[in-house]
Amino acid sequence: MKIGIVCYPTFGGSGVVATELGKALAARNHEVHFISYSQPVKLDIFNRNLHYHEVRIQDYPLFDYTPYELALTSKLVDVTKYAGLDLLHVHYAIPHASAAYMAKQILASYGIRSPYVTTLHGTDITLVGRDQSYEPVITFAINQSDRVTAVSEYLRKATCDYFDINREIDVIPNFICPDEYAGPPSADLRRQFAPNGEKLLIHTSNFRPVKRVEDVVEVFARVRKVRSDVRLLLVGDGPNKVGVEKLCRDLNICEHVEMLGKLKDVEPLLQISDMFLLTSEYESFGLAALEAMAAGVPVVSSNTGGIPEVNEEGVSGFLCNVGDVDAMAARVLEAFGDESLLKKLQAGARKRAEMFDIRTVLPLYENLYREVVSAKVEAH
Repeated sequence: MKIGIVCYPTFGGSGVVATELGKALAARNHEVHFISYSQPVKLDIFNRNLHYHEVRIQDYPLFDYTPYELALTSKLVDVTKYAGLDLLHVHYAIPHASAAYMAKQILASYGIRSPYVTTLHGTDITLVGRDQSYEPVITFAINQSDRVTAVSEYLRKATCDYFDINREIDVIPNFICPDEYAGPPSADLRRQFAPNGEKLLIHTSNFRPVKRVEDVVEVFARVRKVRSDVRLLLVGDGPNKVGVEKLCRDLNICEHVEMLGKLKDVEPLLQISDMFLLTSEYESFGLAALEAMAAGVPVVSSNTGGIPEVNEEGVSGFLCNVGDVDAMAARVLEAFGDESLLKKLQAGARKRAEMFDIRTVLPLYENLYREVVSAKVEAH
């Protein structure tokens, strides 16, 4: 099949998932065309089945805000016509689903049928999507999609609760590529961050308010009061980073915290870590937790949104109420104080992550594509 993938090219979960999906499809001999305003950060391999098309945005004095949705629509029409795409798969509802709908109508005027699949990832529904100024467009674009998927049962239900949806939504979970986490951890890297054999806590995110990264710092500070042989790795950047740095200074723990900024590849750091902290107010899925689990790192997380569908209590880690930093610290200390428990959680994390292997999830998308394309052929 010839598949067009529309995604945001940044470090966020939806862009990473879309890129890894496209790479896996290309490896199975599908022709994949990425369409975005810049090359996705994870699209770093050469493959004859992978193509990238840039959406060029022109600045005009007339516009305070450049109409990206129109530029994207035109590019979708162009790529579909000249690459002969069978379908479009748009990740994130805003504005990709509405752009795909407009492109579909334009292509129909040329006698070209262009079905599109919309995958909902989270904040396009639970945060931005709840803004009433977007609601009519999002509802329409979702309902007009040829198929719709959500990355968790929680997100499927939230979409139906927030919007007047008159169609089925399939749940196809996010996934990991196990091979990326294979191999032994780097002893040199471990010594760099834990020179005296300390335990390593790690957190990765975009440091937005919803991630509650200050809670990560509070948990770590409480753990440090009991155990001095623990260090914290913070990976990422975002609007709350300044507040996180200030909190570290206020708690006098800066020398035990490594602020590592944005990193393209976090796998080596996950492999050397002992516990992952995910303190979010809500997550539609919890991809960061799944990535840690794939590296054999147990997760102490909040019990909100789609996270319990990923992190299983007592198996791959522990679940606590949002904001309950005392309970989270207690769980970390419990695992760090019992090596047999920690090893059990490490093995459980790996086993749980195997349920989200891309080799299991990819056929679900391929089957969906075939159904959409078959419906397209029948429509002719």
